[in-house]
Amino acid sequence: MKSFKSNLFTVLIVSALSLTPTLAFASPAASTAALSGETADALSQSWMPKSLTSLTASSKPITAAEFAEAMKLAAEEAGTTVSPSGSNISGALTREKAAALLDSVIHVPYAASAGYQDIAGGSPYSKAIANVYTAGLMQGSSSQTFGYGKPLTHREAATIIYRLYQYLQPFKLTEATIAEMQKAMETGRLTSEELVQQYLDRIAKYDDQGPRLNSIITLNDKALETAKQLDAERTAKGERSPLHGIPVIVKDNYNTSDMPTSSGNIGLKDVIPPEDATQVKELRDAGAIIIGKANLHEFAFGYTTVSSLGGQTLNPYDPTRVPGGSSGGTAAAVAANLAAVGMGTDTGGSIRIPSSFNSLVGIRPTVGLSSRYGIAPLALTQDTGGPIARTVEDAAFILNATAGYDPKDIATAKSVGFVPKDYTDYLDKDGLKGARIGIVREVFGDDAQVNAVVSQAIEEMKAAGATLVDNVKIPNFDLINKYGSLSAWEFKFQFNDYLKSLGDATPYKSLDELIASGKYDPSIEKALIDRNNRESLDDQEYKDIVLFRTKYVQEAVLKMMADNHLDALIFPTSSKTAVKIGQEQVAGDAFKLSSFTGWPTVTVPAGFTSDHLPVGIDFFGRAFSEPELIKLAYSFEQHTHHRVAPQTTP
Repeated sequence: MKSFKSNLFTVLIVSALSLTPTLAFASPAASTAALSGETADALSQSWMPKSLTSLTASSKPITAAEFAEAMKLAAEEAGTTVSPSGSNISGALTREKAAALLDSVIHVPYAASAGYQDIAGGSPYSKAIANVYTAGLMQGSSSQTFGYGKPLTHREAATIIYRLYQYLQPFKLTEATIAEMQKAMETGRLTSEELVQQYLDRIAKYDDQGPRLNSIITLNDKALETAKQLDAERTAKGERSPLHGIPVIVKDNYNTSDMPTSSGNIGLKDVIPPEDATQVKELRDAGAIIIGKANLHEFAFGYTTVSSLGGQTLNPYDPTRVPGGSSGGTAAAVAANLAAVGMGTDTGGSIRIPSSFNSLVGIRPTVGLSSRYGIAPLALTQDTGGPIARTVEDAAFILNATAGYDPKDIATAKSVGFVPKDYTDYLDKDGLKGARIGIVREVFGDDAQVNAVVSQAIEEMKAAGATLVDNVKIPNFDLINKYGSLSAWEFKFQFNDYLKSLGDATPYKSLDELIASGKYDPSIEKALIDRNNRESLDDQEYKDIVLFRTKYVQEAVLKMMADNHLDALIFPTSSKTAVKIGQEQVAGDAFKLSSFTGWPTVTVPAGFTSDHLPVGIDFFGRAFSEPELIKLAYSFEQHTHHRVAPQTTP
């Protein structure tokens, strides 16, 4: 497994600086209309004191009394009160004394020095400067100097007061990113315990009540206790990684040693595995909190997410529709902001399709990038597990924790030498510029609404600087498309092995015993029986699929991409939108490219149909091309911002 220690402070400060740019200094005669960004926003606030917005006073020093009064007004507007300490300072207010005033009303428990060279070693203001820098309230006059001893101007004060107003507002959970959560915990605005409680409150409000999404099977009754321990660890030692204290929901086919793992089957509802799945262990090692287990299509068999234990999960964008599957519980929970991020599994579209139907980012990694050990199998030749998130960056954080070699899953030996130090290094807003991307029209389908959304996405990629090569053809695709999924062959034998790995925890020793119990959803009975009737994997048809299907499709894709000098391929994730509950969900043939090759796909929101149903688009590439796909998907995401939270779970 790849080491996951990283410099979180750098990540947070880069994030903060992107939100709080360097102040725009203007002469007294400058027009407010000429300003832009944060300074203009600050001056436009109706509650901002006139002395701070006055053009004639903009470059003049502010007094401590004026600054303290402005702090009180900002706090009042943010819904709280503050009492600045030291506001009786006479004369002009210097920058370090302004930092001390700010520090008296904030709480930053994990501050680090910004390394300014103009602060004397024994300065009584060093801690205050570090705190306000960490909180994003004040940056230096340059990267090397704070501006120690220099008076604070009214214009500078206006922007700082505006930052204080934003800082003092209650933390907004919905749509918060991992970096934003970490920033809030780093600056004392939030604890992991509070974060977990907020998610538990939302689960009670929207999963158990309200629209009753029914996305979660089991909650971790130790989540709050774990959060407290991680808060204490952060105070004593610092954070382990960007996932420290972050609540994650995992699909209920990932083994968890402290909660049942059922695969959605009522007969397995009390089965607690002897150890965590490798990816679960890696997430916990990185400091993540497994807040609960998500519903899935029973045994990961289908696209509608219904199970004998969890029932039917609803789509938060339209509760009369399915959420996709088989990782539909994970996707519905993440889309509805019931957890920060989630984990799904994908054999034939089970991460990608629910991500598409819930306006989410999903990564189906290269088979062998991340361990499958401890995940209930469907067909190990095609199985993989990966993140479902609201942003590409959040999904990249998960890959950082879970990618790499695991001796318990020999397939991951292929990843050695292909796992980068940090997937977030590839988050390039201009990543589409100069990229050559092929459009695979032959997997689009005939849904005019889906195709219209994807066509608009193609134009958006062009506007972002990509070269789109239209209607590229996969050689012999008709032949390749005739091959079936290996889940119809492998499930029985690999699931029996999985049951044995559970030891005495499982009530069934074989699939045959489980079927005999009758404890499963009636909708999967035929699929269970058909799979159980397979006598061995020594059949010539199975061997032909294993030997030839992968070879044919990999060679076909590699040739087509090489002939056209392509960096990636794109196509709609699903040829159809989410169907009404009770109807059969179809998704088309696009999923086969990744499932049959074992190569990676990143699904990203592409927009909505006229009836407000999400549509996703897939970026697909060669083996272990996750960095390139993340770069392209992130650039598309940042240029379009198509992700919109569902209205049913505000």
